[in-house]
Amino acid sequence: MSRMLAASIAFAIAVPAGAQIAVPAFTLPVSNQLSPEALKVLERMKAATAPAAIEGDVPKQRAFYQKYNDDRLAEMRRHFATRETHRQIGGVTVDVVEPKDGIAPGNARRVLINIHGGSFIWGAGSGALVEAIPIAAAMRIKVVTVDYRLAPEHHYPAASEDVAAVYRDLLKTYPAANIGIYGCSAGGVIAAQATAWIASKGLPRPGAIGTFCGTGAPFSGDSPYLAGPTTGGAALPLPALPAVLPVSYMAGVPASDPLAYPLTAPAQVKAMPPTLLLAGGRDFAASALTLAHRRLAAAGVESELQLFDGLPHAFFMWPDMPESTEAFARIARFFDRHLGRRPEARAR
Repeated sequence: MSRMLAASIAFAIAVPAGAQIAVPAFTLPVSNQLSPEALKVLERMKAATAPAAIEGDVPKQRAFYQKYNDDRLAEMRRHFATRETHRQIGGVTVDVVEPKDGIAPGNARRVLINIHGGSFIWGAGSGALVEAIPIAAAMRIKVVTVDYRLAPEHHYPAASEDVAAVYRDLLKTYPAANIGIYGCSAGGVIAAQATAWIASKGLPRPGAIGTFCGTGAPFSGDSPYLAGPTTGGAALPLPALPAVLPVSYMAGVPASDPLAYPLTAPAQVKAMPPTLLLAGGRDFAASALTLAHRRLAAAGVESELQLFDGLPHAFFMWPDMPESTEAFARIARFFDRHLGRRPEARAR
């Protein structure tokens, strides 16, 4: 989502007395699990960090991240060959991404919907293609990435409505069990929200989903406090984490809304399709993902959790390291295992 979003988590409820632990300062080395290529990429990530001066200034943030995503897109194009078509599906603007060497025969009746990240504020265009291109190429499948309505001009459930409109139209061509939905950061949150929203409209749930670097639950656990200091940023001040996502898109939406926070609602958790949760080990969303995985597993939902030690938020937007290649392959294998596996009559 962004340093701005991580910093905003500080607006919160009080910490119970005696529940704080004073952690002495120490020097943390980079993870010894990282590849040499990843070490070089981490230095590039640091150099590309958004300046603190633009926090809260939406026009400047959008301009900064447009350039940031344009740079990532150029890197993706050096690794992967795809073709893209800009069009509308279900009245919503999308980019349809296909591998240049063709869709695999086994994927002719399958499709993925991508929901881009960007703190709910930016990310359409090049940011969306950065997420869609590697998966389209790695899996040899069609990926439809959705240009959903953004905050602060729009608020929840605008993105869920837009994803549902695209999904409804794709159901004319693809069985629900053959459609997957995935997203990173804000897109990971929306992927879970849209899945619950789709079912609330009487539509069958997709065959599988991926919630990466963010999920359909508020931030929780240790990672929001640890992510800043372990990735070169600042520590969050106390008090504790809020019970809702502290972003303008979710303003005024209560934590009790099961479609807004589906991975905190037992009935929604139980009804989720197979779910892949993936992030860097030093991602501020890592703890929320581990809790979501536990809830899904306890409810009997097929779920898979992949944490890449030592890596930060949305690390696989940077393709020049084997860890990103591994993440793309794991995402492709997950959807390949699950799409179309369930009989359509059982699709929720």
